[in-house]
Amino acid sequence: MKVVVGIPSFNNAETISHVAKVAAKGIMEFFDGDGMIVNSDGGSSDGTRERFMETDTFGVPKESFVYEGIPGKGSAMKAIMEFSLEQGAQTVVFLDSDLRSVKPWWVERLAGPILRGEADYVTPFYLRHRFDGTITNNVCFPMTSALYGKKVRQPIGGDFGVGKKLLEIYLEKPEETWKTDVARFGIDIWMTTTAINESGRILQAALGTKIHDVKDPGKHLKGMFLQVVGTLFELMVTYQNRWMSVWNIEDVPIYGETPEEEIPPMTIDVDNLKKLAKETLVVPEYVNESAVREVKEDGTLSLNSWVDLLYRSAVQYRKTRDKTVVENLLPFYFARTARFAEEVKSLSDEEAERYVYEQLGVFLERKRLLKEEWEVEDKG
Repeated sequence: MKVVVGIPSFNNAETISHVAKVAAKGIMEFFDGDGMIVNSDGGSSDGTRERFMETDTFGVPKESFVYEGIPGKGSAMKAIMEFSLEQGAQTVVFLDSDLRSVKPWWVERLAGPILRGEADYVTPFYLRHRFDGTITNNVCFPMTSALYGKKVRQPIGGDFGVGKKLLEIYLEKPEETWKTDVARFGIDIWMTTTAINESGRILQAALGTKIHDVKDPGKHLKGMFLQVVGTLFELMVTYQNRWMSVWNIEDVPIYGETPEEEIPPMTIDVDNLKKLAKETLVVPEYVNESAVREVKEDGTLSLNSWVDLLYRSAVQYRKTRDKTVVENLLPFYFARTARFAEEVKSLSDEEAERYVYEQLGVFLERKRLLKEEWEVEDKG
């Protein structure tokens, strides 16, 4: 079998049928029907699985099951990986179950390079609103780029192509891995970082606009932030021998032309972010006083202070392995997101995108201080 399209879900009855139908069209149009669609569900109570199984998939076989393990996206995706290997699939395409902008050719963009032997892992390259993807823009994209030297724009994008070789690498990891936040929202950054360090054969697929259930960072993203950043810090320990020798950032090739599509408008509650930053602020001893002062005065945080704080927090996490370190970052994340929103609010999405890329220089420049502090902990 060439391709399995895996759709993890939890209470996505309103959108999953659309994703399944489009996935089926992609398998029929680009892979002569040689594939199947798999729904791995977290015990939805809204009829998600029933809606999925009722969907007309034009003869493409489909399967739905409730996964076992810790409730979360990662557990759902692990079950899809295991099922796909049992079916002899050459590649798996993961699609988020709340996608509204998915097209049949997305399946080819994510699976084609793997089937042709050009890559083991394909990440999405989206057009997104400048207020969308705040964890990506302020943490995962710059940190992944600076640490591992690969400019992967959407390391936690949700929609990925994964080859058989990498599936086996993921599933050969100790079972304890799947009892951590990798079983939850940590899965995407874990998959991407593992792929960079243990495969290296990565492409990005131009998918156009991503339209999905947008979440306000101050109201909906606390759990995701904690799980993603905690996993990112844990991976820094795992791959410390690799990132400490990386001092250049390489472009990652993009497969396909980016279509010209309109990006839907969205807003975030900046005043609420500032309020949350001030009200939830805690001041651990390793936090720079200037960063604390910025948050107390204005509820926002400059880029330089944010980078320093992320790196100091990573060192502290490595020292203690205490999740409180990540929790202490939350008010600063709210503050940095508020400042970022103010900095780009008068820009076009294209100009804001350039601004996001420009931040990489600060992350890379200050990485030498991170390395020095990390090595001090080694000697200690």
